[in-house]
Amino acid sequence: MNEPRGRQKQGRSGVDTAIVRLLWLRATAFLLLATMLAPTAMAARDAQAQSAPLLVLAGGTIIDVSNWGHSANDLHDAAIFIRDGQITAVGPRAAMQIPKDATVIDCTGKYLVPGLVDGYSTMSSQGEALANLYMGVTTVVARTGGNDGPPDLHAAPGPQIYRIATVGTTDDNNPLRSLPGWSRTLHVTGAHPAELTPAQTALELTALEQMGVRAVLLGPAVTAANSQWILEHARTLGMATYGVFAATPVRLGVRDGVDLLLHMGMYEIGVVPDELQTPLADDAYGAAARTAYGYAEHLPPMDPHLHDYARFLASHRTALMPTFSEYFLRLPDHRNLWAEPAAQLLNPHLADGLTDRSTGEMIYPLPSWERRLPQMTQRWLEAGLSKRANQQAERLWAINQAIFEAYPHYLAGSGAAQMGALPGISLQVELEMMTRLGLSPREALAAATNNYAVQMHWTELGAIEPGRRADILVLDADPTASIWNLRQFRTLVVNGVVMQRDALIRIGR
Repeated sequence: MNEPRGRQKQGRSGVDTAIVRLLWLRATAFLLLATMLAPTAMAARDAQAQSAPLLVLAGGTIIDVSNWGHSANDLHDAAIFIRDGQITAVGPRAAMQIPKDATVIDCTGKYLVPGLVDGYSTMSSQGEALANLYMGVTTVVARTGGNDGPPDLHAAPGPQIYRIATVGTTDDNNPLRSLPGWSRTLHVTGAHPAELTPAQTALELTALEQMGVRAVLLGPAVTAANSQWILEHARTLGMATYGVFAATPVRLGVRDGVDLLLHMGMYEIGVVPDELQTPLADDAYGAAARTAYGYAEHLPPMDPHLHDYARFLASHRTALMPTFSEYFLRLPDHRNLWAEPAAQLLNPHLADGLTDRSTGEMIYPLPSWERRLPQMTQRWLEAGLSKRANQQAERLWAINQAIFEAYPHYLAGSGAAQMGALPGISLQVELEMMTRLGLSPREALAAATNNYAVQMHWTELGAIEPGRRADILVLDADPTASIWNLRQFRTLVVNGVVMQRDALIRIGR
């Protein structure tokens, strides 16, 4: 006889309740077991991390590059602990207990500085990677442009690469052009780059950040309204900003917080009067631009407007990246950079149309119709081009000496491989030029190291401190006595890996 419906329902409920209780008990047991095992798992992971080899640099003097190179609290007879590519501890050797199983490099009598940063260069081949390391450059802010090709992200061994891309204008070298939907948007259709719409710029900035680009460059065609928006949103995305302003007034870009102004020969335009600045909004590359740059270039170094502009720059957080190296071969007391040992690692074609590798001198090619003239006439014309280029470089140098007197902040970038500058080699030239300008060797060294941590918020590099990336040069001589001593090293540490400098040449062969 069938039971009443009420009895059937009550029976199923009791079974369901039992199942729920069983599941609850199992879940509770699982959670209890997981809680009991968690400390053991964490301890195992910690033990595994601690088992990674410990590298110790013992006995050297750590050079202080903090406070824009104005601090001199060097640490003598220091010990640096390195594990998994990071600096884990720093202190006086006497106060540091060095484990018996550590790999110890005796640095007694040596000087320890952070690996150098080239803030604007190319890094498109294994040879360029090796040349950078050979010259002590362990981080490169690498662009894609012209014949340079894209950055070689897989070069090994090589420096750390931070990519930079233009933003807000068309650019055939923009890395986004390799992605679907961007090729037509970013293609340069006229003689010069054109400004993108605000909507396109917003999408571009987001896409660049997602691609891993660390810095963006605002070029001459970016107008004031767009540049203000870009600077604000790049900050939110944690991207550094470079400015080569024309359509946007330089002073406005500085007030809006651009991280740095790029290139001697470009940022001087900030001194022009309003009547020369206004037309640049519609003509950032044409006659209006030539007039404005010509005005700035021919200002006497003692002009009060120039000194007012210099004080303006020094009173704001924006730094200058002059890329003096691009003018090095046009200034007095230059030398043949192709004679440097690191040059044998580079592609000889970097010199094509730019420099004569046998002499290191700049080449000034004549138009095709002038090449039909007698050889003597051609040499006379080439000498005239050389003389005018050298005079321009000397005028710009004098203007930058006047700007330096106000003591703005500086960052080091070589501009390689443009205008005869060479990867790796020209970053050392840049520091040499900075000391020639008036910076102390320590200030110049800071411009290629910790200034980047301060200005760009790249706190993973630039100093020998716990938590920073283990990029270190072991120098044979004191770099604060002479910037040339920065070239005197046989051992370097790159991302925690010890390398012998001479071996880099052998690898390149």
